[in-house]
Amino acid sequence: MLPTEVSLNRGLETDLAAGFVRVVEEAAIASARTMGQGESKLADDAAVQAMRTAFEDLPIEGNIVIGEGERDKAPMLYIGERVGSTPPAGISYPRVDIAVDPLEGTNLCATGAPNSIAVLAASEPGGLLHAPDCYMEKIIAGPACRDALDIDAPVKWNLRAIAHCLDRKVNTLTVMVLDRPRHENLIGQIRAAGARIILIGDGDLSGAIAAAVRGSAVHAVMGIGGAPEGVLSAAALRCLHGEMVGRLVVDTPELEERVAKMGIKDPKRIYSAKDLAPGQVLERKESVDRLRHAILDLREEEKEVFLLRQNGELTYEQIAEMRSCPVSTVKTQMRSALEKLRKVLNPVEVISH
Repeated sequence: MLPTEVSLNRGLETDLAAGFVRVVEEAAIASARTMGQGESKLADDAAVQAMRTAFEDLPIEGNIVIGEGERDKAPMLYIGERVGSTPPAGISYPRVDIAVDPLEGTNLCATGAPNSIAVLAASEPGGLLHAPDCYMEKIIAGPACRDALDIDAPVKWNLRAIAHCLDRKVNTLTVMVLDRPRHENLIGQIRAAGARIILIGDGDLSGAIAAAVRGSAVHAVMGIGGAPEGVLSAAALRCLHGEMVGRLVVDTPELEERVAKMGIKDPKRIYSAKDLAPGQVLERKESVDRLRHAILDLREEEKEVFLLRQNGELTYEQIAEMRSCPVSTVKTQMRSALEKLRKVLNPVEVISH
């Protein structure tokens, strides 16, 4: 009898979706138990072990393409490790490339600070760049900035381009930057251009997601961070329709050799999010349709406030001034709109205000 292969396209969308969620949930719960104890290694080890154990119940032939490091430097979830449950005789599970960061922001978790997250991206084979463990230059912005970013252009030019796409002035932009000595010049250029800065100690992946979500008050992420985190960011941005340009920082002969071994022919190539995570993006059409109909069913004043807040990225005060009504009225209408949407959609599908 020929082996029966589980459909990858159907599986990732239905059968495997809940399984992947469980994998990251297990890592998050395990690391949360160490929060605030001042032990970043303890937190990371807890997340790694929990995630690796959870993979054993997942019906996939998984290949870790981005993980905790090279095989000789990581005990589990190392690059090239095979994960997934053992299939029954005569069954072949779908092959899946997987990128993970069991605990992004280990120091944040150790110190009890917010924004540490467990991360997993999955694709068909070849859908995620096999990035070396090196640095990457990055500029990240939201969907409105499609094709507007230039990694070789001066900082002020990119800020003007982002401001133009968002119909803002540069002095109203907020840029997130990792607080590192290497960014001293970048920080000076951003401030000289008039934009504001949020400095973060860890967690540039969280920043990338924030830049792609309206209402987060983060309009861009700039600077140099890890290349593996860059691929994970690209996967998230593909799903959120965000924009990104990146370039590996290959500045030693050792890195040049490693990059070549990983199949990267041009170490100076400028990557887009789709180049870094070229896999197929699976969207839940049913959820999109339900959201669209639910918005259309809102009362006119609720619909107007919701769209101005989410799509127009206006504050409650700006909406109140535009509509010549009290701010409290705007907030009440927004709250009513969200309550109605939650009755139609699952909680995780409702846009947060």
